[in-house]
Amino acid sequence: MRLSKSLYTRGLQCVKSLWLKKYNKEILTPPDSSAEAIFERGNEVGALACQLFPNGIEIEFNPSDYDGMINTTKTLIDDGVNNIYEASFNYDDIFVAVDILHINDDDSVEIYEVKSSTDVKDVYKHDASIQYYVLKGLGFKVKKVSIIHINNKYVRDEELEIDKLFTIADITEEVLELQEDIPTYLRTFKTFLDDKENEPEKEIGVHCSNPYDCDAIAYCWSHIPKYSIFNISRLNAKKKFELYNQGIINFTDIADISSFSTAQQVQIESEVNNKTIINNEAIKDFLGGLTYPIYHLDFETFQQAIPEWKGISPFMQIPFQYSVHVQHEDGNLEHKEHLAKDGFDPRYELAKKLVEDIPTDVTVLAYNMGFEKGVIRKLAEQFDDFAHHLMCIHDNIQDLMTPFQKKDYYTPSMRGGYSIKKVLPALVPDMEKAYKELSLVHNGGEAMQTFARLSKMDDTQKSEYRNALLEYCKLDTLAMVKVLDKLKETSK
Repeated sequence: MRLSKSLYTRGLQCVKSLWLKKYNKEILTPPDSSAEAIFERGNEVGALACQLFPNGIEIEFNPSDYDGMINTTKTLIDDGVNNIYEASFNYDDIFVAVDILHINDDDSVEIYEVKSSTDVKDVYKHDASIQYYVLKGLGFKVKKVSIIHINNKYVRDEELEIDKLFTIADITEEVLELQEDIPTYLRTFKTFLDDKENEPEKEIGVHCSNPYDCDAIAYCWSHIPKYSIFNISRLNAKKKFELYNQGIINFTDIADISSFSTAQQVQIESEVNNKTIINNEAIKDFLGGLTYPIYHLDFETFQQAIPEWKGISPFMQIPFQYSVHVQHEDGNLEHKEHLAKDGFDPRYELAKKLVEDIPTDVTVLAYNMGFEKGVIRKLAEQFDDFAHHLMCIHDNIQDLMTPFQKKDYYTPSMRGGYSIKKVLPALVPDMEKAYKELSLVHNGGEAMQTFARLSKMDDTQKSEYRNALLEYCKLDTLAMVKVLDKLKETSK
């Protein structure tokens, strides 16, 4: 029943998921590029955190030679090494690699688990608790157990200060409280894993995405239609599973919609009757608040767990690109854009160009304006020269998402969503094709990952990806123009 700390926490989330990982992993959904980027970020953060405990030795991870890693750890301990990175141990058929093991002069040890998140989640405590269990079982005196995580309040100055970037949270007491339950969990796991032929019976539930989205969802949820009560907008997971446990899966299974919000009732009614529902008066009110010319604005941003430049906080949205379509009342369009150079802090040049491209006294339209407003506020805080102008732009922003979020315009093909990617194909089907025909960059996640990688590309590849970024962002604001035009047609 060999387990690792990741398999242990997987089993806590769902024993069926653990069984599938051990005996039928072919059905699991492989990690996508976003998951791989998170994994890579975790490695970078983990490597940097080791500098908090200098002069240590790292044990290279080798999944085909756990015994070698364990023997190397024992040798380093015997040699008096105080800090070991990825110190490896096995006890009770559980293998753990401790991110940072600090050995005190009295031979007591301290466990440090490194996470690239900004707080201490319960799953991290379970992760650390199984490490304590293993080391305690091997006879070590574990003096302290801590989680090292990112401090998102930290603002970088000229130099990176890793003692301020990281927070070390002592969770020893919580880990001790969890020890009593571990043998019970392990016995449960063993009972199911001893049967290699029959997967455990486990109904779907909130555990499927808590604390992580399980990679077995596609397999376990195969009996759920692609569009079901689980797609009801802004309905919490607990309520969705209450409906499911009552045998309500499809919209037509809902006998009484009175307990749902007005917006949810619109969605249910639209689906059951297969009709578009439009609140013409609300749309007219929205359009009446716009003045021409309208500046359609969209930012692309990326984040850094480890800030590279002065004034950056961990995971802050750093804008590197924008597109602006200026829509005049007669229908004429102008396009303005900016894409930063890679390898440098992009914010100053972007802010400078933005105030040149957008006047202080015009209607600015964004889709999900909270994002654009947040980016602009941060720029205004950082650059006094542009602060007044930027805040004028900020205060003039209106949200094109509003009519769709409120379900003032709703059609069944929106499938409960109101993001631009849901609304656009429903209102302007031709634009969906345009996104599919883009080269290299097709969505915001790809844009973010692409810009972060530009400095590692050769000149030819970089040129291709920069052009792809420009085409993608340009299409985003053109899509907003098309959506607004559709709303105007509706209100006539």
